[in-house]
Amino acid sequence: MIPGGGQPNMQQLLQQAQKMQQDLARAQEELATMEVDGQAGGGLVKATVTGSGELRALRIDPKAVDPDDTETLADLVVAAVHAANENAQTLQQQKLGPLAQGLGGGSGIPGLPF
Repeated sequence: MIPGGGQPNMQQLLQQAQKMQQDLARAQEELATMEVDGQAGGGLVKATVTGSGELRALRIDPKAVDPDDTETLADLVVAAVHAANENAQTLQQQKLGPLAQGLGGGSGIPGLPF
């Protein structure tokens, strides 16, 4: 209901919804091209993911490579990728959160983690 008892202007509501949908699509495109990093082992392993969570790069310092202990290296890789994905989620919330709020709360939008 509109305050004052007036009827909602359907054309205006449709235009607002269309603009919000366009803004959301633009923000998602930006996220797909933005990159964030995560690291583990004091920087011995660094992972780069896009804002949408796609792994783009993995850098391993030679000091982290011990042929007799590949488990530790694997753990560092997993931790670095996890840290990068956490940073990507933060970026998603910064970029998409305000748009999701404008669409009535984030949990109703498929594909968004918030």
